[in-house]
Amino acid sequence: MSKTIKRLIVTGLMCLSAGATALELKADAPERYLVKKGDTLWEIAERFTGNAWEWPEIWYQNDQIRNPHLIFPGDEIGLIMVDGEKKLTVMNRGDASRTVKLRPGDVKMAPTARVEPIEAAIAAIPMDAIQGFLRNHRIVTGDELEKAPYVISGYDSRVLMGAGTKVYARGDLDQDVAAAYGIFRKGQIYKDPQSGEILGLEATDIGVAKVVATENDVMTLMLEKTNQQVSIGDRLLETEDRSLMSRFIPKAPGQKIAGQILAVTNGVSHVGQFDVVALNRGTRDGMEPGHVMLIKKAGAVVYDRVEKEKVRLPSEEAGSMMVFRVFDKMSYALIMRAKRPLKVGDYFESPEI
Repeated sequence: MSKTIKRLIVTGLMCLSAGATALELKADAPERYLVKKGDTLWEIAERFTGNAWEWPEIWYQNDQIRNPHLIFPGDEIGLIMVDGEKKLTVMNRGDASRTVKLRPGDVKMAPTARVEPIEAAIAAIPMDAIQGFLRNHRIVTGDELEKAPYVISGYDSRVLMGAGTKVYARGDLDQDVAAAYGIFRKGQIYKDPQSGEILGLEATDIGVAKVVATENDVMTLMLEKTNQQVSIGDRLLETEDRSLMSRFIPKAPGQKIAGQILAVTNGVSHVGQFDVVALNRGTRDGMEPGHVMLIKKAGAVVYDRVEKEKVRLPSEEAGSMMVFRVFDKMSYALIMRAKRPLKVGDYFESPEI
């Protein structure tokens, strides 16, 4: 290898080394933090980094700790040095985790049974704000809802029914007695504001019913739970057999994703902290649960007196949100920070990494 080539390689490596900067923690980040009930992973991440999506970069999963990716109230987390870089890890488990401390950075499980359920680990974001959207609301196609079985009558020919009453439904239903169905009503149709493509139809959760009898293509169902009165024409969809996902980790996407806020779920146009919003990007665009998005406000249009023309000023960051449920063409996200007033139609994009 010639000296010239060697010099080029060395120079290139030096440039790469200079450009690769370690993740910086906040100047006022604590050396230790005791996790409290009600904390969220987002809040703890911002306590140390200022940017929740950087959590995967600073969290060290100590393999001597049971479930090192989960954090429980009463746990003490702190900073340690790993390969010359500061990382966060569990220093001490709380009473519920039954751990003993050996030396900084090393934690060992004591020989006793864990009695606290795994669900007690802190969630990434406030779960009470998104519970209904994880369990009930769905995005479906118009054709899917149109072909779904439907309520044809209530007991004694009632037209409005509540929990504890019978209803009759017709359509292509599971013939097994005791099968459960969610009852849904046609909600908002979402269209892409730029292309006009229909992204999905929101099926609004009305209740849950269980099959008690079948005869030909008509089934008798008992309403077990209702959020509002069931009406003739409401559609039946199979209940989703999936666990409630709350263990997602705030993270930045591995690719550039940008789009617009389609709607806010409280039916108004203005958006605030802990509002659930619908986005015009889904799995086909690379969106995943846990992805953090930055909300951008379009810059004002001003008049350039020199060139005598109108110019739009650069957009500015106005808030942040985390995606918690994803469909093919769209997704739901929870607003976590709102630095400025937000509204439907505002743009979002993935953080730069």
